[in-house]
Amino acid sequence: MKTRNTLQKNIILEQLKKMHHPTAEEVYAMVAQEHPAISKATVYRNLNKMTNEGIIAHVKIPDGADCFDPVTHRHYHIRCRECGRVFDVDMPYFSGLEDRITDKHGFDVDGHEIVFAGLCPGCKIKKTN
Repeated sequence: MKTRNTLQKNIILEQLKKMHHPTAEEVYAMVAQEHPAISKATVYRNLNKMTNEGIIAHVKIPDGADCFDPVTHRHYHIRCRECGRVFDVDMPYFSGLEDRITDKHGFDVDGHEIVFAGLCPGCKIKKTN
């Protein structure tokens, strides 16, 4: 099924591409600065729609706000435990990792998401000063 490519969707996607793993709220705040007529509901709906269409990735962050990523190929992320920013991890994605898991609870494991935790370079500098 072909989806519509609306002006709002294009505005939201272009803003997302300028940002660094933003939350939906951060995307809305940036879009609203230039396009105050676009509602929060429109931003959230379009982010979800673009995720479902595979245009962007929805990154689930444990103990934090989920974020969005214009990079859609499978890859890992790291979240700074100090500032909460999310970064891409420069390492290959381990396809088939699920096949190595033996589950004693009856699950059929068909995928995985890993978000590492650490201290980003900026926060590391702040801690040493």
